[in-house]
Amino acid sequence: MDKLNFAAIDIGSNAVRLLIKGIVAGETEQDLRKVFIVRVPLRLGQDVFTRGRVSNEKTEKLLRLVGAFNQLMQVYNVISYRACATSAMRDASNGAEIVRYISEMTGIYIEIIDGKEEARIVYDSHSVDILDSDGNFAYVDVGGGSTEISVISDRSLIDSHSYNIGTVRILNNRVDNSELQRMYKDLSALYRQYGNMEIIGSGGNINKLYHLSGTPGGEPLTVRSLTSVVNRLRSIPVKKRIDDLGLKPDRADVIVPAGEIYMQVASHLGVENIWVPTIGIVDGITYTLCAGYIRDHKCEN
Repeated sequence: MDKLNFAAIDIGSNAVRLLIKGIVAGETEQDLRKVFIVRVPLRLGQDVFTRGRVSNEKTEKLLRLVGAFNQLMQVYNVISYRACATSAMRDASNGAEIVRYISEMTGIYIEIIDGKEEARIVYDSHSVDILDSDGNFAYVDVGGGSTEISVISDRSLIDSHSYNIGTVRILNNRVDNSELQRMYKDLSALYRQYGNMEIIGSGGNINKLYHLSGTPGGEPLTVRSLTSVVNRLRSIPVKKRIDDLGLKPDRADVIVPAGEIYMQVASHLGVENIWVPTIGIVDGITYTLCAGYIRDHKCEN
């Protein structure tokens, strides 16, 4: 059978990811299966949120990493890809210069996307279809540099907002109080408009918090359980989180601020449960690429 592989590269503030998913000829985007995934903790936001630019050292590391991703995509016969850079590159004074340089050196075209586009891509992961539920949802994606909140009503994307509130920013004390107040104001408006909403959580941190809570698979993470886990992690030094809980070093320090963001969002929306379908921006990219490929080839036939 012919294998059709699609790839997504996510250049985030905390980590850089490559995801390859595939189908065989005759299948649809609903049948996409993970073929390969790798995550590298480059933490570009550490440079950007403290110095305003990506250092030469990290630029060269990113260049080598994207070059390696290019080789891997060739090994896996990827037929279509999309590479997106998010909050750190948006804020970096040399962000556009870096993506041009890397594109020239590797042949991989990188887009610096805004918060609205980031939220739309996350929505394209079709998490609501996975939940098999209508109603009103706040899709919350907490990253290293920003938090995207999208409103989904009866399976349709209604609106999305991006806030410069992220875990790496928080660790470096680079979150403006005005940005927090803007998010709180918007959340209060959503509560008044939609009332009974549910939260869908996206990203590695909420996935890990879900696991640490001991919540049975398929059940929502209660805000009470989330609060309990975050309080427990707060009391444990970062090194012990790595040694005793098996957290990766670049996850061990950001997981608490990530949990706090989810708790704040839940509090302002009056929500008691968070659904965690373990998908994110890279899933949305591969889903869209696959759907577009199938649509285009149906038109050709």
